[in-house]
Amino acid sequence: MFDRSLKILFVASEAVPFAKVGGLADVAGSLPKALAVGPDERHNDVRLVIPYYKNIEDTSYLMDFPVPLDGRLETCVLRQGKIEAHYRGEYRSLPVYFIGNYHYFWRDGIYAFPDDAERYAFFCWAVLEMLPRLNWQPDIIHCNDWQTGPIPLLLHTHYQGHPFYQRTATVFTIHNLQYQGNFPWEKARLFNLGDEYYHPEALEFYGQFSFMKAGLLYADVISTVSRTYAREIQTPAYGERMDGVLRRRSRDLYGIVNGINYHEFNPKTDPRLHRNYDLDTLEDKRENKYALQREMGLPVKDVPVLGIVSRLVAQKGLDLVAEIAPELMHLEVQLVVLGTGDPRYHRLFEELKRLYPQKVGLYLGFNPVLAQRIYAGADIFLMPSRFEPCGLGQLIAMRYGTIPVVRATGGLADTVQEFDPVTLSGNGFVFKEYNAREFYRAIARALKLYRDHPDSWRRLMRNAMSCDFSWARSAVEYLQLYQEALNRRLAAARIA
Repeated sequence: MFDRSLKILFVASEAVPFAKVGGLADVAGSLPKALAVGPDERHNDVRLVIPYYKNIEDTSYLMDFPVPLDGRLETCVLRQGKIEAHYRGEYRSLPVYFIGNYHYFWRDGIYAFPDDAERYAFFCWAVLEMLPRLNWQPDIIHCNDWQTGPIPLLLHTHYQGHPFYQRTATVFTIHNLQYQGNFPWEKARLFNLGDEYYHPEALEFYGQFSFMKAGLLYADVISTVSRTYAREIQTPAYGERMDGVLRRRSRDLYGIVNGINYHEFNPKTDPRLHRNYDLDTLEDKRENKYALQREMGLPVKDVPVLGIVSRLVAQKGLDLVAEIAPELMHLEVQLVVLGTGDPRYHRLFEELKRLYPQKVGLYLGFNPVLAQRIYAGADIFLMPSRFEPCGLGQLIAMRYGTIPVVRATGGLADTVQEFDPVTLSGNGFVFKEYNAREFYRAIARALKLYRDHPDSWRRLMRNAMSCDFSWARSAVEYLQLYQEALNRRLAAARIA
């Protein structure tokens, strides 16, 4: 580890509790807290920066300054807030900076606007213009997903000779390679780039300018959110056409499994549950099942409850759920689903609810309180994902003693191991091929253990709840990654 504390700037387009669309917000709101207190109790100076969206409250004005963009100057109105970190009984406040511009960010929603290229180009420029004005010089700028990909590019080009950034290293994390920020090549002018960058070995990507590729090419090191996903994305099957770029940088690519906030996700203290419980009071978990059944309008009885909390999109393997649903509904089970997404899957679950009103509970939308009650009240949690960079659902479910049935892909493969009824090891049930029959057989194995071997099921619950998927564990690996990035940056500076 380092012989000194680090200054770390965490850059993201969303972060809990300020703005959330997907799992990136959970990571950005949790990992900086774990990094703030290192594994050797040395405090790191960790700060977070995100755009200042319309719905964000409780901030104060810091300053405004000009930002170069496409041959003109735009104004950044910089604001500041904080997040509270709780670690081993200690509380700390971490500064959060908000990059504001009325034209780009004061609107309803976060993504999917026609000018997203310009909006996040402004964000990237503003971050690098902000730091010297704050007189705060980070050792590490940790960039996350395509919206921040141009920051390493800008450091390599327009800020290369800037003395302020000579010893600053960059880490670029891929949270989901499917979302790349690909725009018409003319958007390269937002970064004052000439046609010398328009070729496949540089920033051209199938005739477009790719924010994601900018991060992949120019960051000192690259990470993604599980070891298996790091391997998968270097193949054509999972590489989303970026696999060639990733193979070129395979020595710089690392996989670190995401964590969850064990202070927030704690069945012993979670105020959202009907009845709290822990390893010593597992029998109280059943009361959460009965409360969930009542809340979802299902018969209250001790049958296996299968839970799904998910974005309702093709990535999540819902086609497999659709294929086995008629067979599944003939078993003595209940299915509880919470999510929103593709209308096709809305219709799927609405039809299941219509056909099997006594067996299916459905909530189409976003409801974090109900989500926690499903994690605690279900017996089995279904994640048959087509691909899954990391996945948080299986980690939360295991924390609450709800047993995951998952496909062995990405972070699911790294965090869930098949339960062995002989050795009593493992923490869930796994199938490998993206196949409805394999999925059904994995569920059948779980149901058989639940019904026929209650003592083994209880051991399985204890195994799952005893796993350590806290951010404290992941933070150790990120600090090691930062050391690698800094070593490379300092070696390059010496050579220069």
